[in-house]
Amino acid sequence: MTKNNLISCLLFCLISQLGISQNTITLEETTLTRKELTTGLIIPWEITWGPDDHIWVTERRGKIHRVDPANGNTTEILDIRSQVINEDDNGGGSEYGMLGMTFHPDFENSPLVYVVYNYSTGGFFNIEEKLVSFEWNGSDLINETIILDNVPGGTFHNGSRLIISRDNKIFMTTGDARDPAGSLDKDLLSGKILRINLDGSVPSDNPTQGSYVYSYGHRNPQGLVYGPNDILYSAEHGDLRSDEVNIIEPDRNYGWPEVEGECNTSFEMIYCEQNNVKEPLWDWSPCVGVSSLDYYQHEAIPEWDGKLLLAVLGGLSLRQPRISVLTLSEDGQAISNEDVFFEDDGRIRDLCINPHTGSIYFATNGAFYPGEGPNQIIEYVNEAYTSSNKNLADTGLEISLSPNPANDILSLNSSKELVGANYEIYSYQGKIVLNGTVN
Repeated sequence: MTKNNLISCLLFCLISQLGISQNTITLEETTLTRKELTTGLIIPWEITWGPDDHIWVTERRGKIHRVDPANGNTTEILDIRSQVINEDDNGGGSEYGMLGMTFHPDFENSPLVYVVYNYSTGGFFNIEEKLVSFEWNGSDLINETIILDNVPGGTFHNGSRLIISRDNKIFMTTGDARDPAGSLDKDLLSGKILRINLDGSVPSDNPTQGSYVYSYGHRNPQGLVYGPNDILYSAEHGDLRSDEVNIIEPDRNYGWPEVEGECNTSFEMIYCEQNNVKEPLWDWSPCVGVSSLDYYQHEAIPEWDGKLLLAVLGGLSLRQPRISVLTLSEDGQAISNEDVFFEDDGRIRDLCINPHTGSIYFATNGAFYPGEGPNQIIEYVNEAYTSSNKNLADTGLEISLSPNPANDILSLNSSKELVGANYEIYSYQGKIVLNGTVN
């Protein structure tokens, strides 16, 4: 056993997964087994691994559920269908509803859940969007608090993916709400990626003083994840061409509607040079319907370690819905390859990763655009994977973290034999927040 494997024991524990194996896929050295974790959800939009080791799910119709990954038991914890605009329980022909969700980074002391949803100010043609928080009391979400309101929304193109950075800033994607020109107007919040303090105020170090706008020129970004070297990646729906994966940088223009994909026409090349346009790492034409992004970093599936996982809906033509595994360059600044998996499960809206077992879970959205229920959450697990934690007791070595959970200061104590070993420390959300060498 290597020192690195011993350190990994701190981070992973084996969770028994119940279910009936239906089929498998084989990678280079890893076999993944398919399990239907739960069925009956109605257009799940966000699925995310929670700090309580459950999967939390938003439904577009206006509900939130918790799913036990051990057995698929599903519990409804919020129903605000009366507040959320949605045509019916099967989703209808729209894209609005309850969408993105994330957790307060210090959930144990501040059990807040952040959610984005659309609402009407007067019929289906007056739609707006808000970011709110709810308190988790152990059984239900209560005490809704508005963080950001009056964001332009629409029948289509509402963005709404959320992520919280290491410095405790909320990043929120917004779509152009069917007003393409508004994406380039920095005075509007549509067609942007916003950066927001946890209390809803504007960060003092945002690109423009007093503005939430972090980047602009977006059409409908619905994927957002941190990768290696704290690089922020986004997946964005194009029009008929040029679905994109981008690196998000402050005060950069991403071109829409003047530029689609790379700057490769005469007009686009001139516009890009004059307007600080950031070109995508990868694009797809015709559009395939890119949705959520995750960064896989786990020893359970070594073939995917250090790669981006992209959920793909298939677009209007249902062109190859799937999960795409994107290989990054060593510095994370380029994508060199796309591998395609899970093409037979219909439209895949979102995915999440079990930080303990390395299993992946993805939510389906029915066979047709823009979504219909009931839907499933499907798990793929490497049943042969066992954490090195199982052998720790036999080694006589010790390792501990305190306090756990931690906020600002964290102490790592280990046996002297582990001095010089590398370590990685994960957050509740399964993301690396600290790494280094035991000294």
